[in-house]
Amino acid sequence: MDVASPRTITDLAPRRVSILGSTGSVGCNTLDLIERQPEAFEVEALTAHSNVGRLAAQARRVGAKVAVVADDACYGELKDALAGSGVQAAAGLEAVVEAAQRPAEWVMAAIVGAAGLASTMAAVRRGAVVALANKETLVCAGGLMTAEVARCGATLLPVDSEHNAIFQVLDYDQLESVDRIILTASGGPFREMSREDMAKVTPEQAVAHPNWDMGAKISVDSATMMNKGLELIEAHHLFGLAEEQIDILVHPQSVVHSMVAYVDGSVLAQMGQPDMRTPIAYTLAWPKRMSAPVERLDLAKIGQLTFKAPDSERFRALAIARQALQSGGTAPTIMNAANEIAVQSFLDGRIGFLRIAAIVEETLSRLPTGALQRLEDVHAIDREARHIASALAC
Repeated sequence: MDVASPRTITDLAPRRVSILGSTGSVGCNTLDLIERQPEAFEVEALTAHSNVGRLAAQARRVGAKVAVVADDACYGELKDALAGSGVQAAAGLEAVVEAAQRPAEWVMAAIVGAAGLASTMAAVRRGAVVALANKETLVCAGGLMTAEVARCGATLLPVDSEHNAIFQVLDYDQLESVDRIILTASGGPFREMSREDMAKVTPEQAVAHPNWDMGAKISVDSATMMNKGLELIEAHHLFGLAEEQIDILVHPQSVVHSMVAYVDGSVLAQMGQPDMRTPIAYTLAWPKRMSAPVERLDLAKIGQLTFKAPDSERFRALAIARQALQSGGTAPTIMNAANEIAVQSFLDGRIGFLRIAAIVEETLSRLPTGALQRLEDVHAIDREARHIASALAC
């Protein structure tokens, strides 16, 4: 698939933008960049799940046309918080999809988990430039999503630091010259911990990522290395590479964000500080670049960069994800749904850390793998997998 073909995007300011998931880490970092150059952007819509206070404050600051909260029960609170601002308030899952359909040239898809699928698809179907921070969308429905991107003339710009790095150094005119891509991983906070000690890990420890500032779910995924498994599947769909062409290396410094290896032996890497504002800025200004307030990389100060192969025995999620990608069809959808349930169960204190991967593996074993023909198939298997995973987490 042509992830972001070099079609012309207007350079006329201001660029009209919408942010789906504006109160999360990626959404807040996106707004930080926008507010530093307010003359260059016009905010159409902001959405959140239930964080009314932050959403209303954001919408007032940037003069959004509409602010949407996914939780219907929060509508009254949001409307009151926006009274007199001129910002339209809306609520409900359908309203989030409608926000994605509004006339913004550029849409940040940053709703965490499978919950972001419908709104991301809505933005794709009107041919928008979609900055994709929601990896689960491609994990759950990769083939369907990429087909819609091609059919509707939309553009996907990867926001994950790893895929954004690959996008920056991948030669789209000579894809046949790509030997493989290498996704780097920090290894999370437990990369040197024994499985015996990992069994005692608390939610508070798991969300304390050593390098990146992320939400709870993504931080736990990083700690299990499921995050890298999801990124493996996402890379397959984004760049059209086979599973065996996608490698993973643990790189604790999080300076080399990913690499592309070519058939002549060249390896091109994109480097930078572990700050999400860099890849966000790249997509926000694409096809140009914009200034971002990130610390400049000082390799002499860092001194050394280290790499090693991940331990798939200690971190079972990686092996599970590779198998799901090899199986194809509904397998990645099942894996993602089970993982979301298991992670939330861990955060709620109902299961131990090592049970997360075990529940995902058990859920996959209980459901047959089939083809995904349409979005309804995704929703159906997602519900079934969540039901099984929930029972296993009790």
